[in-house]
Amino acid sequence: MFVLGIDPGLSRCGYGCVETASPHARPVAAGVLRTAPDMPLPERLATLDADLRALLADLRPEAVAVERLFFQVNARTAMAVGQASGLVLATAARAGCTVAQYTPNEVKQAVAGYGAAPKEQVTRMVQSLLGLAAPPRPADAADALALALCHIAMAPLRARLGGVAR
Repeated sequence: MFVLGIDPGLSRCGYGCVETASPHARPVAAGVLRTAPDMPLPERLATLDADLRALLADLRPEAVAVERLFFQVNARTAMAVGQASGLVLATAARAGCTVAQYTPNEVKQAVAGYGAAPKEQVTRMVQSLLGLAAPPRPADAADALALALCHIAMAPLRARLGGVAR
């Protein structure tokens, strides 16, 4: 399985790609797509869209796992993340990828075994599961790798449940 995790954001959109063709998961790519805060919103979204399309064309993942906006105190931040998230979902679907969404608690549960695990614990588990020499940085990329690992863990169950629903 070849999964691209996306931690959506308008200023910083983290990505992390993980492959499970071998007995162990291995990281393929990780980083952050950025847009300048001083750019007008339509230009920022267009830049993010172009960067996402290029990333999907380059990596060619089977599935894209996106963090579901679950709760945000700041309404302005929530709107920006929501716009970026919608763009990610549409771009991934247009590229023909299976698209799944996970809440932060679902990611923490799948990766660290505890739905309220602190961010540092999740990052250390990502490091351990992927056999990395150091914790992945920046945090947006680490979160995206965690999303990819979550999907790898959850995809078999989702497939079985999808078959039952049909």
